[in-house]
Amino acid sequence: MADPEELTPTAPRPAGRTVFTQSWRDLAFLHWAVDPALVAPLLPAGTTPDLLDGVTYVGLIPFRMHRIGFLGAPGLPYLGSFPETNVRLYSVDALGRRGVVFRSLEASRLLPVLAARWVARLPYTWAGMDVTRDGDQVSYTSARRWPGPRGAHSRVRVQVGERLPGGDPLGTFLTARWGLHRPGRRGPVYWPNEHDEWPLHRAELLELDESLLAAAGLPGVTGAPDSVLFSAGVAVRFGPPVTWPAARGRLRS
Repeated sequence: MADPEELTPTAPRPAGRTVFTQSWRDLAFLHWAVDPALVAPLLPAGTTPDLLDGVTYVGLIPFRMHRIGFLGAPGLPYLGSFPETNVRLYSVDALGRRGVVFRSLEASRLLPVLAARWVARLPYTWAGMDVTRDGDQVSYTSARRWPGPRGAHSRVRVQVGERLPGGDPLGTFLTARWGLHRPGRRGPVYWPNEHDEWPLHRAELLELDESLLAAAGLPGVTGAPDSVLFSAGVAVRFGPPVTWPAARGRLRS
């Protein structure tokens, strides 16, 4: 279970050499508090739901991916920039590394989707998407194209509010995540990242119409979210992914 005093807004350890960089911009964080038993069967082997005050969370996060770059090279302006929406869960492994588990990641560029599915083994899907901002209102739309289920969609509109004070326990729990957990060919994989502290704002949900949660295996998560936040974004650096047996020796040395 997460101890709020142990949650830090900056990465607790270096991510290692740079594999790729990117920026996440204009993010809406919609989260539902759920019973850990609901999501435990959906997590990779070797991880358990990460908890705050006895519950875990399901997240729906639409945003703009900006300029993915590889091995320190400048980010790509077209292929590396596109709208994205992910459905994610919150995990912790036996080494205490907190991360996220992606149940789905919608993206509007087909080539990055194919590369991410084949190379990174992440459940990316191709979708028609749009992100627009009008003053303090931000709208996100997504309609899945491939693979199915066709018709999986989301429409989100938020009103950005006041800045969230630093050290907010829930905001930190949901966003201070320094890697992702996923299955791998030779065992579970942890993929670390680094970025600055999130500049978080409270947000009001003006519109929500979505079927991505059900398509991601979470049909019971419905109704209004328990938390709505917004961030202008952060720049991110990813290190190399590590299979857990190798990581265990390194981290305990």
